[in-house]
Amino acid sequence: MSAAPGRSQASSHGSPQGEGTPVSGFTAVARLARGTAHVVRGLWMIVVVFPRLTPLHREAHVQAWASRMLVILGVKLVVTGSPPAAGPVLLVANHISWLDIVVMHAARHCRFVSKADVRGWPLIGTLATGAGTLYIERESRRDALRVVHHMAERLREGDILAVFPEGTTSDGVHLLPFHANLLQAAITAQAPVQPVALKFTDRRTGALSLAPCYIGDDTLLGSIWRTLSAPSIEAVVVFGEPQHAQGRNRRTWAEALRDEVIRLRG
Repeated sequence: MSAAPGRSQASSHGSPQGEGTPVSGFTAVARLARGTAHVVRGLWMIVVVFPRLTPLHREAHVQAWASRMLVILGVKLVVTGSPPAAGPVLLVANHISWLDIVVMHAARHCRFVSKADVRGWPLIGTLATGAGTLYIERESRRDALRVVHHMAERLREGDILAVFPEGTTSDGVHLLPFHANLLQAAITAQAPVQPVALKFTDRRTGALSLAPCYIGDDTLLGSIWRTLSAPSIEAVVVFGEPQHAQGRNRRTWAEALRDEVIRLRG
């Protein structure tokens, strides 16, 4: 359910598949410097520019910022299927990396549901809040009910929301079970859910790239450095067809959505 980088309890993923020779240290450091400057620019826009913009203009700025960040990181975005033209819709995606949020914002602006402590993280919290993130106390059942109610309200208002129902990151090869609680918002609002499959590949070979993964014994800095050093990452986003509950309860629907995300990943 978290939109923030989580930590799978699985063991470390080992060596990335399909990875070629890393780029030079100079190139990686240059990417890091440009990425840091881009983060600072994003913070400046949120604090200074966003208060004067309409919600639609804010969304456009967030999507443009995310697209530019991928270019800076050397990540090529490939989108297949049809992103939603408008809400209401709840996007349900598998979760691999801290990079997933940037990738999905670049493909289609959406409002993520994230664990509450992200709001207090330096830099990241400000960026997440500026992008319209909804926050949830994961350990509080009462807060989960509050967030489901708020999500249903936002869906009725026509928002595009996004959740990672695995609840934490996986290696993207074997998906974790999908938690069903937040699907209740779509059922309550009678809104469609659109499955979204994420994966990272090597542009030259087409093999899966595990460089951006953030699981097991990984550190966030280590994952970021592997991403900066990787020679040719392609972020693939596959949008499935929107679907309605059609009488299914949230648990049955969550299982069906997981199966569909697996199918979309190919």
